[in-house]
Amino acid sequence: MRENIHRFFRAARGAGVHVSPAESIDAMRAVAQVGVSDRAILRDTLLLTLAKSQDEKIALGDCFDLFFSQPEPRQDQPEDDNNDTSQDADQSPSSGEASEAGEGPPPEELGPLAQMLLSQDRNVIAAAIASAAGAASLSDIRYSTQRGIFSSRILNAMGLQRLRDDLDELTATNPALAERLRAALDALREAVRDTVSQGLALYAREEAENLRNEILRNAPLARIERRQVAEMRALIRQIARRLRERYSKPRKRQRRGHLDVRRTLRRNAAWGGVPFLTAWKRKHRDRPKIVALCDVSGSVAQVSDFFLLLIHSLHEVVDDVRSFAFSSHMIEVSEILESKSPEEAMAEIMSKVGFGSSDYGSSLVDFEKDFMSALTPQTTVIVLGDARSNNLDPRADILRRVSERSKRLVWLNPEGRLAWGFGDSEMPRYATFCSAVRQCATAQQLERAVSDIVATYQ
Repeated sequence: MRENIHRFFRAARGAGVHVSPAESIDAMRAVAQVGVSDRAILRDTLLLTLAKSQDEKIALGDCFDLFFSQPEPRQDQPEDDNNDTSQDADQSPSSGEASEAGEGPPPEELGPLAQMLLSQDRNVIAAAIASAAGAASLSDIRYSTQRGIFSSRILNAMGLQRLRDDLDELTATNPALAERLRAALDALREAVRDTVSQGLALYAREEAENLRNEILRNAPLARIERRQVAEMRALIRQIARRLRERYSKPRKRQRRGHLDVRRTLRRNAAWGGVPFLTAWKRKHRDRPKIVALCDVSGSVAQVSDFFLLLIHSLHEVVDDVRSFAFSSHMIEVSEILESKSPEEAMAEIMSKVGFGSSDYGSSLVDFEKDFMSALTPQTTVIVLGDARSNNLDPRADILRRVSERSKRLVWLNPEGRLAWGFGDSEMPRYATFCSAVRQCATAQQLERAVSDIVATYQ
């Protein structure tokens, strides 16, 4: 049972429940106290010790129900015949006749698997399948194409080769019993297939999700299908959580610099200079501030959706985030993003400034007039847009003043680099005043760009 519980932990991780080594130890201790005989109590115990949110509780409950539901071999029961039940005892076949007809106890010379199948003890057969699944390392299954391989491994671990030899011998000596054994073998194969399908649902979920996320991470954000938007938002939240875990902890630790010799000597003057008390040079770290300017015109609106969601998911890392959206004019959207769900926030933003013809010059004029005071020497300004201003005045002079008043100016462009500077693209002119210019067409590129920005504050 201990091995089963450990396999359950692995399945739970695949279902999206974070199970740390310490939590698994706590769960094992709790299971040792309550026992495993009562399935309902075992389920409640694991949910109480492992689930940390309502979503995890639901996922863990579904995983438990699937994990501990053992597929059973099918048993074909012959239809009862009323005439047969009314027969007298003297009309029933003798033991020798029953053996020839394929009924009665299995012959002792048959192998263990043949005797198990002919005895038709479901509990014994289910336990044997579970044991063989463990021996075949079913928890290592990752892809649906591996079903046949693991089914063969389980059957071989149960003694399929000996069973085939028994079938060949019985076919020649007792055809009726051979037919009965062959039907039991077909039911066993079906139960093993069900066990492998169950293992695939339990253990391959994480691999399938990782593969799906990897495809999404490299898919162009501007061409995400409507059915994939929810999945992409979930992926962006995962990216934000990963960035928070990576960069919030170092900021919480107080880092010591080099030994400050002069302050140490002054502090220990009373003890003749013996350094009982030490003084350390501290590194000054700016409080991070981000101002995000997002183009939400028709060509880049969907990319801005994911970008704003990512930026506003990093409050544990970035102390001050202010977001602005624009097409032909600019508004601040920080409060909208913080107070509403992503779907509601983007719907409101798009209804106010979205899907218009982009006018970078006019939008920069709005920013300089109303929001220039948001910039300080500690501010990183991030502009997300394709820099296409429909051949209108780009007002690069305002961008230069924005760059001069801020710590850094980073431009993220969802277009490919080969398109920069062609047509109405003003990217080469804007790039002159930027600290960094990055292509940002996929979730992976977006993660790398934001990670590099946040890392400078650590």
